[in-house]
Amino acid sequence: MKDYIQQLKSTIDSVFEHLHYHPEISWMEYKTTEYIYRFLEDRGFSADTFPDCPGLVTEIGSGDFCVALRTDMDALWQEVDGQFQANHSCGHDAHMAMALGTMLVLQEMNIPSFGKLKFIFQPAEEKGTGALKMVEKNVLDDVDFLYGVHLRPIQELEDGQAVPAIYHGSAKFLSGEIIGEDAHGARPNLGQNAIEIGASIINEMKSIYLDPMVPYSAKMTKFHAGSESGNIIPGKASFSIDLRAQTNSIMNKLTEKIEAIMNSIAKLYGVDIMLETKAFVAAAEVNNVAKRLMKKAIVESLGEEQLKEPIVTSGGEDFHFYTLKNPNVKATMLGLGCDLKPGLHHPNMTFNRNAIYAGIEILAKTILNTFDAYEKGELA
Repeated sequence: MKDYIQQLKSTIDSVFEHLHYHPEISWMEYKTTEYIYRFLEDRGFSADTFPDCPGLVTEIGSGDFCVALRTDMDALWQEVDGQFQANHSCGHDAHMAMALGTMLVLQEMNIPSFGKLKFIFQPAEEKGTGALKMVEKNVLDDVDFLYGVHLRPIQELEDGQAVPAIYHGSAKFLSGEIIGEDAHGARPNLGQNAIEIGASIINEMKSIYLDPMVPYSAKMTKFHAGSESGNIIPGKASFSIDLRAQTNSIMNKLTEKIEAIMNSIAKLYGVDIMLETKAFVAAAEVNNVAKRLMKKAIVESLGEEQLKEPIVTSGGEDFHFYTLKNPNVKATMLGLGCDLKPGLHHPNMTFNRNAIYAGIEILAKTILNTFDAYEKGELA
């Protein structure tokens, strides 16, 4: 397989360079979609796009058993050297290059010889909503095994190391509004003080107690009330709350606690408190069989000494909506060490691009291992 990858190196280099220097933000990845579509078409693949959003899906082979590889496409919008711009500081350009490289390698090897192989190029991972759109498009309905990949920062993995699973946590971002009556500073009895109400919300959130063995947190990250007039008690305020939990069940319980706090405080102060979920990503639901197959591929590609234990991180990734919404899908995500520094989402993030080829080999071998295990009846 290494020979196939070496023969394709100049093509994969060119793909990465193009994607790296033509980033597009979430839900705007139309030129990226067009580039990938033309790239696949020129190499004999057919792909399906969507009339109402960027992204595309391509399939190879046919049959009842289906293995899929998903990659994200979007860049971040951030300040780089004093100028705001789209920027691939999360490695999605590398992820796309790995997915396309994996396709080309398996094409050279005439894989799959049976069954179906699907590649999902997903928009808007950074918004936490792209995977849900793909679920809405039913792209996972026939998938048995699903794999993904994400570059990992130097703080988690050294260059050349890899893990067969990333246990992302769940994250939820809430937007709230306190709706009461303003009052004169001398007559506080005629209104409600939204600032005091906000303080009560913060104090009540500190009294949330859930399973101490599972990491979780709830904190207010924005609060705005009042204006230039210092003698008016503001009855209205807007705020934001950030919720984190390492499991989906704890996130559900945390959300219930927050909603109960809002209801009780609204009743206590005689105000309305509106709460809206602005973004949400699910915690990882990793399948042990998928993890075992990827672990085998890492050892085959990098050696036993470069295989590390799965990573547990509080960061979020919308990949896990696929298994949350399709429980029959068996999934895991490759974590790839690549000397990534200073860190993910840093405007000047860099990594060792040779990791792209290690990722291609691991992903291709994981797919081969999955088809092989299915043929031998070893997927139980």
